Amino acid sequence: MEKIIKLDNVNIANEHICCAFSDKKCASGYNAKKEWLKEGFKDGYVFKKLNIRGKVFIEYVPAEKGWLPIDAPNYMLINCFWVSGKYKKQGHGKTLLQECENDAKNMNGIVAVVGKKKQPFMSDKKFFQKQGFQLCDTAEPYFELWYKPLKNNAIVPKFKDIAKKAECNIKEGLSVYYTNACPFTKYYVAELEVIAKEKGHKIEIIKIENKEQAQNHFIPHTIYSVFNNGKFVTQHILNEKYFNKFIKI
Repeated sequence: MEKIIKLDNVNIANEHICCAFSDKKCASGYNAKKEWLKEGFKDGYVFKKLNIRGKVFIEYVPAEKGWLPIDAPNYMLINCFWVSGKYKKQGHGKTLLQECENDAKNMNGIVAVVGKKKQPFMSDKKFFQKQGFQLCDTAEPYFELWYKPLKNNAIVPKFKDIAKKAECNIKEGLSVYYTNACPFTKYYVAELEVIAKEKGHKIEIIKIENKEQAQNHFIPHTIYSVFNNGKFVTQHILNEKYFNKFIKI
Protein backbone atom coordinates (compact mmCIF):
# COMPACT_ATOMS: atom_id res chain seq x y z
CA MET A 1 0.00 0.00 0.00
CA GLU A 2 1.33 3.42 -0.98
CA LYS A 3 2.01 5.92 1.77
CA ILE A 4 -0.60 8.60 2.54
CA ILE A 5 0.80 12.11 2.71
CA LYS A 6 -0.77 14.97 4.66
CA LEU A 7 0.01 18.35 3.17
CA ASP A 8 1.13 21.27 5.33
CA ASN A 9 2.67 24.70 4.87
CA VAL A 10 6.13 23.17 4.50
CA ASN A 11 5.67 20.24 2.10
CA ILE A 12 2.95 21.77 -0.10
CA ALA A 13 5.57 23.63 -2.12
CA ASN A 14 7.06 20.37 -3.39
CA GLU A 15 4.01 18.09 -3.41
CA HIS A 16 1.51 18.09 -6.26
CA ILE A 17 -2.13 18.54 -5.32
CA CYS A 18 -3.44 16.01 -7.82
CA CYS A 19 -5.87 18.18 -9.81
CA ALA A 20 -4.51 19.81 -12.96
CA PHE A 21 -0.87 19.10 -12.18
CA SER A 22 -0.19 18.39 -15.88
CA ASP A 23 -2.50 21.08 -17.32
CA LYS A 24 -0.21 23.99 -18.19
CA LYS A 25 -3.02 26.41 -19.05
CA CYS A 26 -4.33 26.04 -15.50
CA ALA A 27 -0.94 26.67 -13.86
CA SER A 28 -2.11 29.97 -12.36
CA GLY A 29 -5.20 28.30 -10.90
CA TYR A 30 -3.08 25.45 -9.59
CA ASN A 31 -0.89 27.88 -7.66
CA ALA A 32 -3.98 29.77 -6.46
CA LYS A 33 -5.37 26.49 -5.09
CA LYS A 34 -2.16 25.93 -3.14
CA GLU A 35 -2.46 29.40 -1.61
CA TRP A 36 -6.12 28.69 -0.83
CA LEU A 37 -5.09 25.49 0.92
CA LYS A 38 -2.42 27.24 2.98
CA GLU A 39 -5.02 29.70 4.23
CA GLY A 40 -7.37 26.79 4.91
CA PHE A 41 -4.81 25.00 7.07
CA LYS A 42 -5.30 27.79 9.62
CA ASP A 43 -8.95 26.67 9.96
CA GLY A 44 -8.11 23.00 10.36
CA TYR A 45 -8.37 22.14 6.67
CA VAL A 46 -6.88 18.73 5.82
CA PHE A 47 -5.59 17.53 2.45
CA LYS A 48 -4.39 13.91 2.32
CA LYS A 49 -3.30 12.06 -0.79
CA LEU A 50 -1.74 8.85 -1.91
CA ASN A 51 1.97 9.20 -2.63
CA ILE A 52 1.57 8.70 -6.35
CA ARG A 53 1.43 10.90 -9.45
CA GLY A 54 -2.33 10.70 -9.79
CA LYS A 55 -5.68 11.96 -8.55
CA VAL A 56 -6.18 10.05 -5.31
CA PHE A 57 -6.97 12.43 -2.47
CA ILE A 58 -9.45 13.67 0.10
CA GLU A 59 -10.01 17.17 1.49
CA TYR A 60 -11.98 17.85 4.66
CA VAL A 61 -12.49 20.49 7.33
CA PRO A 62 -14.66 21.08 10.41
CA ALA A 63 -18.00 22.12 8.93
CA GLU A 64 -18.12 25.39 10.87
CA LYS A 65 -14.99 26.44 8.95
CA GLY A 66 -16.09 24.94 5.63
CA TRP A 67 -16.94 26.77 2.42
CA LEU A 68 -20.49 25.42 2.10
CA PRO A 69 -23.94 26.72 3.20
CA ILE A 70 -24.76 23.95 5.66
CA ASP A 71 -25.59 23.71 9.34
CA ALA A 72 -23.59 20.76 10.69
CA PRO A 73 -22.29 21.57 14.17
CA ASN A 74 -19.27 19.54 15.23
CA TYR A 75 -19.23 17.59 11.96
CA MET A 76 -16.34 17.01 9.60
CA LEU A 77 -17.17 18.22 6.10
CA ILE A 78 -15.70 16.44 3.07
CA ASN A 79 -14.92 19.19 0.61
CA CYS A 80 -13.45 17.19 -2.28
CA PHE A 81 -12.81 13.48 -2.70
CA TRP A 82 -11.35 11.92 -5.81
CA VAL A 83 -10.02 8.50 -6.81
CA SER A 84 -9.52 8.36 -10.56
CA GLY A 85 -8.33 6.23 -13.45
CA LYS A 86 -6.30 3.11 -12.78
CA TYR A 87 -6.47 3.71 -9.02
CA LYS A 88 -10.19 2.99 -8.79
CA LYS A 89 -11.54 -0.19 -7.18
CA GLN A 90 -8.38 -0.82 -5.15
CA GLY A 91 -9.68 0.26 -1.75
CA HIS A 92 -8.06 3.68 -1.83
CA GLY A 93 -11.38 5.47 -1.34
CA LYS A 94 -12.14 3.47 1.81
CA THR A 95 -8.63 4.10 3.11
CA LEU A 96 -8.87 7.86 2.60
CA LEU A 97 -12.35 7.99 4.12
CA GLN A 98 -11.02 6.12 7.15
CA GLU A 99 -8.40 8.85 7.54
CA CYS A 100 -11.22 11.37 7.70
CA GLU A 101 -13.19 9.24 10.15
CA ASN A 102 -10.14 8.87 12.39
CA ASP A 103 -9.74 12.63 12.52
CA ALA A 104 -13.47 13.03 13.25
CA LYS A 105 -13.63 10.38 15.98
CA ASN A 106 -14.48 12.93 18.70
CA MET A 107 -16.99 14.81 16.54
CA ASN A 108 -20.66 14.22 15.80
CA GLY A 109 -19.92 12.70 12.42
CA ILE A 110 -19.01 13.30 8.78
CA VAL A 111 -21.04 15.08 6.12
CA ALA A 112 -20.79 15.41 2.32
CA VAL A 113 -22.71 17.06 -0.52
CA VAL A 114 -23.53 14.92 -3.57
CA GLY A 115 -25.92 14.90 -6.50
CA LYS A 116 -29.17 12.95 -6.68
CA LYS A 117 -27.59 11.45 -9.80
CA LYS A 118 -23.88 11.48 -10.62
CA GLN A 119 -22.82 15.04 -11.38
CA PRO A 120 -19.58 16.46 -12.83
CA PHE A 121 -17.14 17.80 -10.24
CA MET A 122 -19.05 16.17 -7.39
CA SER A 123 -18.55 12.96 -5.43
CA ASP A 124 -20.66 9.90 -6.24
CA LYS A 125 -23.25 9.23 -3.54
CA LYS A 126 -23.18 5.47 -4.19
CA PHE A 127 -19.81 5.28 -2.49
CA PHE A 128 -21.09 7.07 0.60
CA GLN A 129 -24.17 4.86 0.72
CA LYS A 130 -21.95 1.78 0.84
CA GLN A 131 -19.92 3.32 3.67
CA GLY A 132 -22.91 3.81 5.95
CA PHE A 133 -23.89 7.40 5.14
CA GLN A 134 -27.55 8.47 5.25
CA LEU A 135 -29.52 11.11 3.36
CA CYS A 136 -30.42 14.01 5.65
CA ASP A 137 -31.45 16.93 3.41
CA THR A 138 -32.02 18.04 -0.18
CA ALA A 139 -31.81 21.30 -2.14
CA GLU A 140 -32.99 22.27 -5.61
CA PRO A 141 -32.50 21.04 -8.22
CA TYR A 142 -30.53 17.88 -7.36
CA PHE A 143 -28.25 18.47 -4.38
CA GLU A 144 -28.29 16.04 -1.48
CA LEU A 145 -26.65 16.12 1.94
CA TRP A 146 -25.45 12.79 3.31
CA TYR A 147 -24.06 12.17 6.76
CA LYS A 148 -22.52 9.46 8.89
CA PRO A 149 -23.16 10.01 12.61
CA LEU A 150 -20.36 8.95 14.94
CA LYS A 151 -22.23 9.68 18.17
CA ASN A 152 -25.63 8.61 19.43
CA ASN A 153 -28.28 11.33 19.15
CA ALA A 154 -25.99 13.55 17.06
CA ILE A 155 -27.84 16.53 15.59
CA VAL A 156 -28.86 15.94 11.97
CA PRO A 157 -27.11 18.31 9.52
CA LYS A 158 -29.07 20.40 7.03
CA PHE A 159 -28.65 22.87 4.20
CA LYS A 160 -29.13 26.53 4.98
CA ASP A 161 -32.41 27.94 3.66
CA ILE A 162 -30.58 30.32 1.31
CA ALA A 163 -29.13 27.34 -0.57
CA LYS A 164 -32.40 25.47 -1.08
CA LYS A 165 -34.07 27.29 -3.97
CA ALA A 166 -31.25 27.42 -6.53
CA GLU A 167 -31.82 31.12 -7.18
CA CYS A 168 -29.32 33.97 -6.93
CA ASN A 169 -29.96 37.70 -6.54
CA ILE A 170 -28.72 38.71 -9.99
CA LYS A 171 -31.86 38.43 -12.08
CA GLU A 172 -30.60 39.55 -15.48
CA GLY A 173 -28.05 37.76 -17.66
CA LEU A 174 -25.47 35.18 -16.66
CA SER A 175 -23.82 35.20 -13.25
CA VAL A 176 -20.88 32.96 -12.46
CA TYR A 177 -19.61 32.37 -8.93
CA TYR A 178 -16.28 30.67 -8.21
CA THR A 179 -13.53 30.15 -5.64
CA ASN A 180 -9.88 29.16 -5.81
CA ALA A 181 -10.74 25.80 -4.24
CA CYS A 182 -10.37 24.18 -7.67
CA PRO A 183 -7.36 24.69 -9.98
CA PHE A 184 -9.60 24.75 -13.06
CA THR A 185 -11.93 27.60 -12.14
CA LYS A 186 -9.66 30.60 -12.66
CA TYR A 187 -8.81 29.77 -16.28
CA TYR A 188 -12.26 28.61 -17.35
CA VAL A 189 -14.10 31.51 -15.71
CA ALA A 190 -12.00 33.93 -17.77
CA GLU A 191 -12.64 31.85 -20.90
CA LEU A 192 -16.36 31.74 -20.17
CA GLU A 193 -16.54 35.51 -19.87
CA VAL A 194 -15.07 35.87 -23.37
CA ILE A 195 -17.36 33.21 -24.84
CA ALA A 196 -20.48 34.71 -23.28
CA LYS A 197 -19.73 38.22 -24.53
CA GLU A 198 -18.96 36.91 -28.03
CA LYS A 199 -22.38 35.27 -28.06
CA GLY A 200 -24.11 38.43 -26.88
CA HIS A 201 -24.78 37.46 -23.28
CA LYS A 202 -24.55 39.84 -20.37
CA ILE A 203 -22.33 38.20 -17.76
CA GLU A 204 -21.18 39.01 -14.25
CA ILE A 205 -18.29 37.20 -12.55
CA ILE A 206 -18.32 36.95 -8.76
CA LYS A 207 -15.38 35.49 -6.88
CA ILE A 208 -16.23 34.06 -3.48
CA GLU A 209 -13.36 35.34 -1.38
CA ASN A 210 -13.95 33.88 2.07
CA LYS A 211 -15.81 31.21 4.00
CA GLU A 212 -18.44 33.68 5.25
CA GLN A 213 -19.49 34.42 1.68
CA ALA A 214 -19.37 30.72 0.80
CA GLN A 215 -21.50 29.77 3.79
CA ASN A 216 -24.22 32.05 2.42
CA HIS A 217 -24.05 30.98 -1.22
CA PHE A 218 -27.21 30.26 -3.20
CA ILE A 219 -26.53 26.56 -3.83
CA PRO A 220 -24.62 23.87 -1.86
CA HIS A 221 -21.73 23.97 -4.34
CA THR A 222 -19.42 26.95 -4.00
CA ILE A 223 -16.43 25.95 -6.13
CA TYR A 224 -18.18 27.02 -9.34
CA SER A 225 -21.79 27.74 -10.22
CA VAL A 226 -23.58 29.31 -13.19
CA PHE A 227 -26.93 31.10 -13.04
CA ASN A 228 -29.01 32.50 -15.91
CA ASN A 229 -31.50 35.27 -15.11
CA GLY A 230 -31.28 34.30 -11.47
CA LYS A 231 -31.91 30.58 -11.97
CA PHE A 232 -29.22 27.97 -11.31
CA VAL A 233 -27.97 26.27 -14.48
CA THR A 234 -25.00 24.05 -13.61
CA GLN A 235 -21.89 23.45 -11.53
CA HIS A 236 -20.24 21.92 -14.62
CA ILE A 237 -17.20 24.02 -15.55
CA LEU A 238 -18.07 25.42 -18.97
CA ASN A 239 -15.93 25.66 -22.08
CA GLU A 240 -17.44 26.58 -25.45
CA LYS A 241 -18.78 23.07 -26.08
CA TYR A 242 -20.57 22.91 -22.76
CA PHE A 243 -21.67 26.53 -22.98
CA ASN A 244 -23.72 25.64 -26.04
CA LYS A 245 -25.17 22.65 -24.19
CA PHE A 246 -26.18 24.45 -21.00
CA ILE A 247 -26.88 28.04 -22.05
CA LYS A 248 -29.79 28.50 -24.39
CA ILE A 249 -30.23 31.77 -26.26
